[in-house]
Amino acid sequence: MLKSCQTASIATAEASVQTRKHVDAEVQTEVPEPVSLPSVPQYNGPRLAAFLRKVEAMVTRELNKNWQSHAFDGFEVNWAEQQQTVTCLHTLSYPPAQGQGLHVTGVSWNTTGSVVACAYGRLDDGDWSTLKSFVCTWNLDRRGLNPQQPSAVVEVPSAVMCLAFHPTQPSHMAGGLYSGEVLVWDMSRPEDPLLWRTGLTDDTHTDPVYQVVWLPEPRHSHRFQLLSVAADGKVLLWQGVGAGRLQLSAGFALAAQQLPRNTKLKKPSRGETEVGATAVAFSSFDPSLFVLGTEGGFPLKCSLAAAEAAVTRMPSSVPLRAPAQFTFAPHGGPIYSVSCSPFHRNLFLSAGTDGHVHLYSMLQAQPLTSLQLSHKYLFAVRWSPVRPLVFAAASGAGDVQLFDLQKSSQKPTVSVKQTEDESPVYCLEFNCQQTQLLAAGDAKGTVKVWQLSSEFTEQGARETERLDQLASEVAS
Repeated sequence: MLKSCQTASIATAEASVQTRKHVDAEVQTEVPEPVSLPSVPQYNGPRLAAFLRKVEAMVTRELNKNWQSHAFDGFEVNWAEQQQTVTCLHTLSYPPAQGQGLHVTGVSWNTTGSVVACAYGRLDDGDWSTLKSFVCTWNLDRRGLNPQQPSAVVEVPSAVMCLAFHPTQPSHMAGGLYSGEVLVWDMSRPEDPLLWRTGLTDDTHTDPVYQVVWLPEPRHSHRFQLLSVAADGKVLLWQGVGAGRLQLSAGFALAAQQLPRNTKLKKPSRGETEVGATAVAFSSFDPSLFVLGTEGGFPLKCSLAAAEAAVTRMPSSVPLRAPAQFTFAPHGGPIYSVSCSPFHRNLFLSAGTDGHVHLYSMLQAQPLTSLQLSHKYLFAVRWSPVRPLVFAAASGAGDVQLFDLQKSSQKPTVSVKQTEDESPVYCLEFNCQQTQLLAAGDAKGTVKVWQLSSEFTEQGARETERLDQLASEVAS
């Protein structure tokens, strides 16, 4: 009896302990047991080498097949967020310049793509040579950007007709003046930005400078010289020297009697023989090849390697040469802008006062196609730096037109209003670094920075092939 009672007591105690454990488990968090990490495997060097030798031929064969495939021609990975519409990001202006009624005559992006500059001048009739003017820059990456307060302002003694940032120096910028002078500024020196100038010598242009271009020196690709084009018919190459001076290193002159025979010129007035140059564009494939737009309306294919002496009485400290090699069929009026394709060695665009954009091949005189974009003047045309079949044009009716030749060869894909009162848009430039940005300047004295939709920044498959077809179909 005692034994059975002891057994029952022990059983009751064990049950009590188990019950207490069960209750404790419900109210306490169970602590997990430590997990042991797997040991790092030790690789067998000889076995790995043997495996790689075994699969080498097969992997090489597959890589060669992929290399020869055209399935992804023109495809570029774009991690940016898709942009469906063309929108205005910034409207920039400098009120003192607007107060003088000045136009934006030129825009340029610096080499980093973060700073946009504009030139203030006048493009209508009148003597603007003594009009004080400005060059302004805005750093779009700066916090607290004030669209009416530029990051830097340079006062200039004459209307500025054009400007261009240096290809590698983010703060260096060149400008051409109505007076014929060419200047270079260092925008990082706000107190004394003037770096070089041509001065008023016999070498200086005698008419407004319509375009300036930085070119790498033939023997020193890291060093640059400056080319200027003006209405006096001269194309001049400058180098910066000591004492803040631009020195003439080479020059060309457009003499009417030396143009190719297929050129049909009106009889020069007052016995003048010089042909005014209004625009220039250099080939992306041949550094010596360039196209000039002229006041007569015809584009000229020219070469820096031309050796023939120019027939001209214009004074010069260096011998002037005749650059023209071939003449293309003309526009119905002066040409304001030319642009060479960055994707095809033979294609270039021109735009002029007849409201047409012509697409030319370097191989024939007649344009491949002619597009009437406006019943007013066209002041600028530029190929896209990333889409082979896309270009933009600025019109005298106040709009910026974007063309995609893959979609239509006759009408713009998108047309955006830059000015509400249809004041002319005088200039535009794509941003080569931030390719979704396009800057355009107008007669109201404002610069608008447009953000392009993804369709204008993402290259489609076989797009360069389509460009080749466009050039060969009509040119053959």
